[in-house]
Parts: sequence; structure tokens; C-alpha cells
Amino acid sequence: MGEAAPGEPSSRSATNSIDTATLERIAEEVREVQELGVELALVIGGGNIFRGLAASAHGMDRSSADYMGMLATVMNALALQDALERSGCITRVLSAIEIREVAEPYIRRRAMRHLEKKRVVIFAAGTGNPYFTTDTAAALRAMEINAEVLLKATRVDGVYDRDPKKHPEARRFDRLTYLEVLQRNLQVMDSTAISLCRDNELSIVVFDLRQRGNIRRVVMGEPIGTLITADEAQHGE
Repeated sequence: MGEAAPGEPSSRSATNSIDTATLERIAEEVREVQELGVELALVIGGGNIFRGLAASAHGMDRSSADYMGMLATVMNALALQDALERSGCITRVLSAIEIREVAEPYIRRRAMRHLEKKRVVIFAAGTGNPYFTTDTAAALRAMEINAEVLLKATRVDGVYDRDPKKHPEARRFDRLTYLEVLQRNLQVMDSTAISLCRDNELSIVVFDLRQRGNIRRVVMGEPIGTLITADEAQHGE
């Protein structure tokens, strides 16, 4: 189970909010992993187009802003679907908000059948409810489809004790427990998502999506990024 986004856009203009080069690279890496026989489901964010929380902070009604953010994830899902199918993957986009003209409605058993048929499943529109983040949607969908692990693809190479962009001396954790993430307020994912993973003992791996080949590496079990589990016996910074 992976969580991905179409990448940091090369331009923030309204006409170029999706980085097609990044999409094509991710699609190629996903295809390589799928060819290994791995069942892949992707949860897509929409922050490169619209962030509901940011809009609500500027006075927009929170529910309306969140729904707009969900629609942005559908746009990203369709863009990623196009890139994946051009790379040779068979895909299905399942949306938590019903938009039958462009995506199938999310139905758990349908999603699992698609995975069994070796299709890449892309979950869009979050949970379909305002006030819930893409992180929470990823955790929820992972539980529903019985995923073995939740892969958090991001723009840093793991979890740090502080923002590495602002603090060059920041230290990266190789391993953490869910409780440590919550107690240290590390903001890997929102607390609802972390708690959901903790309650269901779903491990999380946070890794750098920008490094080519990392999707395959993390799926193959190479020690990259930060592993978050319930295991308190072995962890370190």
C-alpha cells in the first residue's frame, strides 16, 4: 500500500500544476515493482493543486475547502492513471466521491478484486469526508484492503527530529514506534492516521520519492527511510 503524489510541480502556475516528467518517472517505477508480482494500491493527495486546510485558514468554509481538496486528488489520480497506462500498467481509479464519468465509486470488495487481477488501484478523494486528511485516507484504505505495509512517499529521506531544511543538524531516525511519533509530535502523518496504524499494527515506511529506484528498494525490504512499528525492543536514531 503506497501513498504518493504527482510530485512537486516544476511551476506553480495554474496551467502547470502537475509535473508530467515526475509522473512518468513514478509510473515507470510502479510498473517495475508491479512486474515483481506485488499488488499496489496508491492514495493520491492534491496539495500541488489545492490545499483545503490552507484555504480554510484564509476564511473559506472548512467543509467546502476540504471537498475542493478532494476534487484536486481526483485530478491527480487521473493524471497518474494516464501515465501508468502509457507505461503499460492496467489501472483503476476508485473515488470516495461519486464521479462515475471519470472514476469508479469506491467499494472495498471491488478494490480487492482489481488488486487480485494485478491492476494498480488508485484511491482518490480521500475518505470522502471533510476534516480527514490524505494520511488518514491512506491508513484507512490500507486497513480495508489488508495491506502488508503503508509506504509514505515524501520529499525527505525519512523522519527527522526537526525540519532538516531549517536545521542542518537535524537527526534522522532509522526506526520509531507509533508512540514515539505521537509523543515527540514528529508530524510524519497526522495523529489520526498514526493512531489508526498503531491500533491495527500496520507498519509505516517513510521514504524519499524523489530518489529514482526507491519504490523498488522499499518494496524489496532494503533499509531506506524510517520504519515506524509497534516494536519497542529495537529502534534507534
